[in-house]
Amino acid sequence: MNKTAMQAVMVDRYGDADVLELRQTEKPVPQPNEVLVQIRYASMIPLDWKIRNGWLEQVFPIAFPYVPGFYASGIVEAVGEGVTEFQPGDRVFGDIRGAYAEYAVTGQDALVKLPDSLSLETAAAIKAGADSAWKALFLEGNLESGKTVLIHAAAGGVGQVAVQLAKRAGATVIGTASADNLEFVRSLGADQVIDYRSEDFAQLVQNVDLVVDTVGGDTELRSWGVLKKGGILVSLVGDPDAEQAAAHGVTAKFNTRFAEREHLLQIVDLLAEGKLKIETGRVYPLSEVREAQRFSEQRRGRGRILLAPRG
Repeated sequence: MNKTAMQAVMVDRYGDADVLELRQTEKPVPQPNEVLVQIRYASMIPLDWKIRNGWLEQVFPIAFPYVPGFYASGIVEAVGEGVTEFQPGDRVFGDIRGAYAEYAVTGQDALVKLPDSLSLETAAAIKAGADSAWKALFLEGNLESGKTVLIHAAAGGVGQVAVQLAKRAGATVIGTASADNLEFVRSLGADQVIDYRSEDFAQLVQNVDLVVDTVGGDTELRSWGVLKKGGILVSLVGDPDAEQAAAHGVTAKFNTRFAEREHLLQIVDLLAEGKLKIETGRVYPLSEVREAQRFSEQRRGRGRILLAPRG
């Protein structure tokens, strides 16, 4: 491969995982205020395959062909004119569109420099989970010490961080997870863990101040009844049912606020100090992207699935 070429996953049309194709394409060149990043780990999130399936065509239109991926970690390869915060060799993570590739460009404002004590693997999962957990708990959910929070899919990329942050904030934490992950969620500090396959959380939980829902569907429907009057349900998968919220005297929220740079830096500090941990899931090479997305679509496993273009 020549120096201006790279491998990237391309999508030409909507469809199942078979539409993901690994191809050789031209390595991008950073424009003014842009940074070229050599991708080490790209996070795989449900949004990736929901877009690929065409389920979000009306709200998230795509111009074909496109390279999937939103969040990644890597090494700065080159910088464009006007970039002052980064230089080649810096370890970074952040918002990087087209992250299913060996290289990608992004604006310098979208990146955060990584301290030496944090691995690139852990860093790839920060924007793909930790910032969503922070948003759901504190910016949307108004969580404070003494309150009770129910976190669905508590072993997942968002849930595992939400459990830890909620405990640090002094909240009582209830998590749902599969049987294989119950002990893991307890180890994160959850006060109560419910096996969502064999137990009905709606029968076991009541008077909750906040529900963090990363599942949706029937899980959302059954969550309304566990909230106390004036409680909050934060959905990370879609607009929650406003009629159900009104009927139960609670507030429903979805993507009205986002974690800011200062919050990301606080998360990085907690990770660097060992006060917060992120367990990532399976790591796949780009050549196995189809298998990786099929596994992601099963919505099981622990932690964030990663692609390693150089792995």
